[in-house]
Amino acid sequence: MNRVTPKLLESVRHQAVENKIVPSLERRRLRAYALMLVADGVLFNISFALAALLWEGRWWEPRTMLAAQAMLPAFFTIALYNGTYGVAALNDWLHATRKSLIALVISAGLINFVAFYTKSNDDFSRASVTLGLTFTALALVIFRRITVGLVEMRWGGRVMNRLVIDDGGSDFPFDGAVVISAAEFNLDPGSHDPFMLDRLGKLLRNQDQVVVSCPRERRENWAFLLKSAGVYGEIVSEPAHSLGAVGVHRYDELDRTTLVVSTGPLGLRARILKRAFDVAVAGSALLALSPLLLVVALLIKLEDGGPVLFIQRRMGRGNQFFDMFKFRSMREEKLDHSGNRSASRDDDRVTRIGAFIRRTSIDELPQIINVLKGDMSIVGPRPHALGSQANNKYFWDIDRKYWQRHCLKPGLTGLAQVRGYRGATEKERDLTDRLQSDLEYVAGWSLRRDIEIVMRTVMVLKHENAY
Repeated sequence: MNRVTPKLLESVRHQAVENKIVPSLERRRLRAYALMLVADGVLFNISFALAALLWEGRWWEPRTMLAAQAMLPAFFTIALYNGTYGVAALNDWLHATRKSLIALVISAGLINFVAFYTKSNDDFSRASVTLGLTFTALALVIFRRITVGLVEMRWGGRVMNRLVIDDGGSDFPFDGAVVISAAEFNLDPGSHDPFMLDRLGKLLRNQDQVVVSCPRERRENWAFLLKSAGVYGEIVSEPAHSLGAVGVHRYDELDRTTLVVSTGPLGLRARILKRAFDVAVAGSALLALSPLLLVVALLIKLEDGGPVLFIQRRMGRGNQFFDMFKFRSMREEKLDHSGNRSASRDDDRVTRIGAFIRRTSIDELPQIINVLKGDMSIVGPRPHALGSQANNKYFWDIDRKYWQRHCLKPGLTGLAQVRGYRGATEKERDLTDRLQSDLEYVAGWSLRRDIEIVMRTVMVLKHENAY
């Protein structure tokens, strides 16, 4: 009989986690939104062109089409902000119709208001414009009904990934959700075990909504973990101030109430902007710095014949592990994959070329590849090795808020680094200073701030604490 060892049990859990990972639906939704935008623009123009043909006797009559072209930007602006192109528009055609018609009416009123004050009403045919708006409204309603039907047929009506974690709380029969047992995956919300957090992070990957049902005494710990993971999370619970709830959601059909305890640090538009910035900067940097990267790789190889890259497991977004790339700066036989020992001045493990690339931060440049892969961002909290300590304590033992810095992707540079918080972490303050800066960055992200941090990074590439 085979004995069930802890290692074998962990292997079984890992396989079970891999089987529960679901594909992201966000790209699918984005493509659907883009198609809806294009289709609305086409329907808008066709409706007004048809109105012109019927009223003016001329297809694409200039006066009528001028009204359409003036109204369309206003329609799109309002529609993008009132939820016309949102998740609900893909599975509820009445909701989608209501939102699109509201955007249409407001844009028509706005253009009429502007035309009145600019005395340009005479440039439009009131009858053909009214007829064009009527045709547009009908087209929008029909298109929304067809869109929801296609989503139902092609996607089975599933536009969101929902996960329910049962940790011994009340039953929560959420329609269309995957339900897992916390005990089955050994998920303990009060634990600081990085491997448990990685396991949880993988289960939460690509989930659009996470609901946890647990006993009262475990709710605060689950609220903390959901915030740290950077996901939209709810806890089946009565209102409780200690959880830091940001809203209450009532499910009338289930006769249940949940507290919304986390919504993720960045919205969809912010994530798109940040990713576009990452790809643009990392792609440009890789092209511009490729000669330098090749020279450094050659010098490392020539010095001792060892591998060019040092690959170390770090903790990234959602407390999930990833492999981070660096130029190898230490002797191969003395590499510290767990990061238990911080580098120090005159470190005997560092090679000659390694000392130079560490002083100038060139050793970090291979992380550009991590950025392009999507594991990292150009700007964000710097990822730490699992064995990193300060005052002989693991970072998470010094301050539990340490896990919250992982609700964003780790960065090639960050607010803490440009403030000079670099080098070895000998005292607890070396960690808390960095953590405070990281949490400040998470709470106040903006694209402008990312650009400022990148520009300031150039000034601190060579730093007295870089060794």
